[in-house]
Amino acid sequence: MILATDLDGTFLGGKSLDKQKLYRLIRKNKNISLVFVTGRGLESVIPILNDPIIPNPDYIICDVGATIVNGHTLEPVELLQNEIEKKWPGRRKIIKCLADLERLQYQEVPQQRRCSFFTNDPDLIHEVTKRVVELDCDVIFSANKFLDILPKDVNKGTTLINLIEFLKADGETVLVAGDTLNDLQMYECGYKGVVVGNAEKRLVDATLSIPEVYHAKEDGAGGILEAMSTIDVFGAYIKSFIEHETPVETNDAQQLVMMYHRFPYEKKEINGVIKNVPPKSPNGILPTLQGYFANGRPGVWIAWEEVSKKGELLRNVYIEKEQYPNLMASRIGLTKKEVEIFYKTFAKEAFWPTIFAFIEKVKFNHHHWDHFVDINRLFAEKAAEQADFGAIIWIHDYNLWLVPGLLRQLRPDLKIGFFHHTAFPAANTFNILPWRREIISSLLQCDYVGFHIPRYVENFVDVVKSLFPITVLEKVNCAPRYLTYSTALGVQQMTTRIDTGQRKVKLGANPVGINVNYIKELLQQEVMLDKINGIKKSMHGKKLILSVERLDYVKGPLEKVLAFEQFLDEYAEFRGKVELVNICTPPASGMKIYDKIKHDLEHAIGRINGKYASMNWIPIRLFSRSLPFEEIVTYYAAADIAWITPLRDGLNLVAKEFVAAQGQLSNPKGVLILSEFAGAAVELPYAILTNPYDLRSLKESLLHALTLADEDKQMRIQRLYEQVEYYDIDFWSDDFLQNLLSDNSTSMCIVNGELVEEHVE
Repeated sequence: MILATDLDGTFLGGKSLDKQKLYRLIRKNKNISLVFVTGRGLESVIPILNDPIIPNPDYIICDVGATIVNGHTLEPVELLQNEIEKKWPGRRKIIKCLADLERLQYQEVPQQRRCSFFTNDPDLIHEVTKRVVELDCDVIFSANKFLDILPKDVNKGTTLINLIEFLKADGETVLVAGDTLNDLQMYECGYKGVVVGNAEKRLVDATLSIPEVYHAKEDGAGGILEAMSTIDVFGAYIKSFIEHETPVETNDAQQLVMMYHRFPYEKKEINGVIKNVPPKSPNGILPTLQGYFANGRPGVWIAWEEVSKKGELLRNVYIEKEQYPNLMASRIGLTKKEVEIFYKTFAKEAFWPTIFAFIEKVKFNHHHWDHFVDINRLFAEKAAEQADFGAIIWIHDYNLWLVPGLLRQLRPDLKIGFFHHTAFPAANTFNILPWRREIISSLLQCDYVGFHIPRYVENFVDVVKSLFPITVLEKVNCAPRYLTYSTALGVQQMTTRIDTGQRKVKLGANPVGINVNYIKELLQQEVMLDKINGIKKSMHGKKLILSVERLDYVKGPLEKVLAFEQFLDEYAEFRGKVELVNICTPPASGMKIYDKIKHDLEHAIGRINGKYASMNWIPIRLFSRSLPFEEIVTYYAAADIAWITPLRDGLNLVAKEFVAAQGQLSNPKGVLILSEFAGAAVELPYAILTNPYDLRSLKESLLHALTLADEDKQMRIQRLYEQVEYYDIDFWSDDFLQNLLSDNSTSMCIVNGELVEEHVE
């Protein structure tokens, strides 16, 4: 017997006593299979699965029929899901198609392969239907306000029919239950049905003429029980259970001051002359930030530069006079020893392990803290000196945590924004810092503080709450841009505005993007294509598993290599058929904190290669040097799998670069495996997510990637590319500045900056 039920107002509705009876009946009777059929997105169904009172469904049909997964594993029922995916034109095409309809308000809720809107104007339905039919989509309107756009012929009913056929179940044993008009298609499948009490009148009217449908008097779960008692297929023993079971209670002209730990150039000796050259970093942040000054906008870029003696004063210089005529480099002179303490020792021993929750590696030195304060004061004083009245100050990363507070004292007229490029830890981790109050007090002097993802925003708010009395003024839903409950770093809502009592501070998530166009240009070059083909030929048919990371214990390189060893041990059939190429960029010179991980990694790779290698196969190839970005892009394009598994990572741009490179190929089949603990995991729902702390999860994710069907690979990488291409590096920078300069609280995950009622039907 199969109970296919809507959730809100139906399975989750009614009297508490009736719900307990129904839930216990299902848990105790193995002959009843449970299918949730809901308008919710999968992410908002997951919390229900964690409720021990509610029985776990065998299958979940969500997104009004657009998503279907196994209720125990949450894995898609691929045969059915892929058919739906093929029909879906994508969220952005729908939104673009309807963008000018002002009476239509997009719902910021978790959703896949459908778009949900609010409207109180039923006359709008005809216009919407006429437009989306050109995209081969259908429209469902329910409860006089919810409007869902789905792939053609996809709804709760058609997906349920497909599931019943997939299970080879007898349709006579199915009971469907619902309470709103978007459940109507379930009653048109020919199965027995119940419309629970207090249902939407339009659903009641539409089902009165269907003989298989029972109209219950009781609400929610009580209505389902009422219907069961009248249907022979559920049997007299079920009625007996119900009767005897006892429930258990239970401004373009405005000056912009950029404050970064380095300049957008590197000093290099060319033919005996020291010149400024573009940095080797390929991630696009520096050139993007510099681009704000290309139109002649007045600005100052403040960073440190090494000098031979302490206190040496450096004059301002042009960064590139021809291209950026009004941008000056305002240099803070630091000696090699000052840089060593400030950047390479204190930051990496006290802050870095705290930020990424490796508290066993933390070392506190109060003399070094005093030095850190002094350096931050130099930055603040330099900004106060260089900034025009009312200038915009954009401060970057944890090395400059104290600048906002020091600068606000010196220049209260300034508009101060701070962007955190790393993760931000939970309160019980961050608060081990002896200087937590000084740091947070400083950040609360900003007008806007941006983080990569909503989870880091909420961690920050928790830290603030643990130290100071504040009032949360605004929150927004994180879906659909970000995953919520379906990954380790998910969070449902994000705080966007707080009141400290002295000032109001805006907060937001602004995940850094990449320069997709640069990668696109690279992969249009014949020489690059030749190199890619050369790499593929050199593999002789073997699968190329690519790992690109900086040598850092936070990135988990050793854990991945050990998992690969176990993979080769357990899946002998892949020996000689897969090869792990590990590009492990070394840290800056003098970083002794990474010596041990380097030794352990090299030792493990040598042991594994010695154990498994043959004359024509080396399991792991290690590149422990910096490779030109152009060369790494060729590996991105040639790879079959990108295995990106940091133990912790603020975001991870490597994952996005891999997707961008694969997206340029005519027949992309690369698969992205990504750690749940990389911030980018909440942005990239079509990656295969893995738990890097669990060797079994690492192995199984690799096996999953190796055995995916080509069609699934293409679908995943295409969907990922759409995301990465849209939310590129320019989007990131514009989004941050828009949030900083806007007088109203805004967030890119909320339409018009408003928190709207969540549509859960």
